[in-house]
Amino acid sequence: MVWIMAIMLFLTVLAAAFGLGTLAAATVLDRQIAGRVTVQIVEANEGARERGATAALAAIRQIPGVARAVPVDRGQLAALLRPWLGEDGADPDLPIPAMIDVQLKTGSATAVAQLTQAVRAIVPTARIDRHESWMSPVSNFMQLMIWLAAGLVLLMAGATAAVVILVGRAGLDTHRETIEVMHMLGSTDMQVARLFQRRIALDTLYGGITGTVLALATIALIGSQLSGLGSDLVSGIALTERDWVLLAGLPILFALLATVAARFAVIGALRQFL
Repeated sequence: MVWIMAIMLFLTVLAAAFGLGTLAAATVLDRQIAGRVTVQIVEANEGARERGATAALAAIRQIPGVARAVPVDRGQLAALLRPWLGEDGADPDLPIPAMIDVQLKTGSATAVAQLTQAVRAIVPTARIDRHESWMSPVSNFMQLMIWLAAGLVLLMAGATAAVVILVGRAGLDTHRETIEVMHMLGSTDMQVARLFQRRIALDTLYGGITGTVLALATIALIGSQLSGLGSDLVSGIALTERDWVLLAGLPILFALLATVAARFAVIGALRQFL
């Protein structure tokens, strides 16, 4: 029973940590892309492109709903193009669009429409890209993973309750004669059930603590590996102090679940054959 519960809690804590880490990453992603807009001035003529970008930037900064608007340095754009174009990405004759990074106070459709109207009144061919639109598949996938992790935790909790019920009924069958003697001596079903539920609760707690400690050590190891990758998205997969407390409290929750399941299983079985 102890080792079964250790395995169950090990898997449960890993699933819960995955869900909490993904939730944290999704929160960071939503915060980063909320209201983020990129304005592109696509013009082959460099002079016209720079004039359009300057005028558009000035107009954007006059919009009340804009929190920040800065032009993207050509060197940064060349660095982004280097994996595909090589050193040609830094060619000054290459007509790279002028880009303006905009942070809106709110990512509402009204604020984006106001920005679009103001920019296209100056540069009709300008392109306005919302970060939220092309990152929504990633956000949806992360939400799916969060629900999957929650489902796994509930499934493991249900499996734990099923194991407790089976163990309780097996214990009754093993000690049936002893329980009959206890009843003849005046013991009640509730007193017998307390003996079983206390033992099962302790086994669940001891096994749960063992599995949780191993799972937390595994999570810490994985977290140290993720932090070394240097990815902004992956770095958001970090557990807070609240998350660690929730994970550490899972053995207690499962012990309580085992106690309740053992009580109902044993009392129900006693009423059937005694």
